[in-house]
Amino acid sequence: MRMLHTMLRVGDLDASLAFYCEGLGMKLLRRNDYPGGEFTLAFVGYGEESNSTVLELTHNWGRKDYTLGDAFGHLAFSTNNIVETVERLRAKGIKVTREPGPMKHGTTVIAFVEDPDGYKVELIERAE
Repeated sequence: MRMLHTMLRVGDLDASLAFYCEGLGMKLLRRNDYPGGEFTLAFVGYGEESNSTVLELTHNWGRKDYTLGDAFGHLAFSTNNIVETVERLRAKGIKVTREPGPMKHGTTVIAFVEDPDGYKVELIERAE
């Protein structure tokens, strides 16, 4: 058994694709419209679905916002230069909600940014 994907509902699919693909460097793997159900699914990732866990972005047509529940925490991505990554994302207009620095009660260097729908994305500095 292996984990296949995580799904997020998004209000503006194009903005979300720009965030995850242009901002975080993921690749659009597939995108399908479902007119009968009035929704679009877009799968993005760093590798193919056959051997990597990916992110499913679900856009329900006519729906622009969602209430983010308090049960969801964040998505996490590793980077080998967190300061450079945060500055590159900030230059693209991406909201930085926690500047790079050691996590509380630890030494791991982290930062947080926010996607267009308000989902928190943790960046963790690690050699890749």
